[in-house]
Amino acid sequence: MSVDRQQLIIEAATRSFTQFGYKATTMDQVARLANVGKGTIYTFYKNKEELFDEIIVSLLKEMRTEAEEAIDPNLPFFENVHLALYRLLQFRKKHQLMIKIFQESSEMGTPAVKEVVQKVEEMILAYMKQKVIEAMDKGEIKQCDPEITAFIMFKLYISLIFDWEKHHPPLEKEKIAELFELYFLKGLLK
Repeated sequence: MSVDRQQLIIEAATRSFTQFGYKATTMDQVARLANVGKGTIYTFYKNKEELFDEIIVSLLKEMRTEAEEAIDPNLPFFENVHLALYRLLQFRKKHQLMIKIFQESSEMGTPAVKEVVQKVEEMILAYMKQKVIEAMDKGEIKQCDPEITAFIMFKLYISLIFDWEKHHPPLEKEKIAELFELYFLKGLLK
């Protein structure tokens, strides 16, 4: 029975964080949405931060699964990087809680939410770094600094998907892949 209550609390808190944001969500609100007493929440979580953290850990696992599902072992490294990054950033762009987190982080700068944004980016960068190291080990790409390479790949994708769209029509997935290949694989020199 307690697992059911805990799951109800998680679902209610997720709805509340998605609808109202981190700062505006209260434990009273979560208790109402979960249809449990506030004390019940405190049997599982000592505060809102701990509850939010559990939801974020689950969200990061979900993102990692999304990236892994995009990978095709029969494709070359750059195609897989493109597929994984594109999937991760589309997830971030469409997942309602992620949208609210990034919105609250940029508009209000709530410290707990900014920390989550940092965790999301760190997870993506660690994942990308791992893929760069694997590609170097297989001889698919030349030796490089995997951390810097992962960072540049990630930031290029952020720019092409989010920043570009602020003043231009969105780029198609294929165009992003083409640009990624141009700047990373071929370079600009003739």
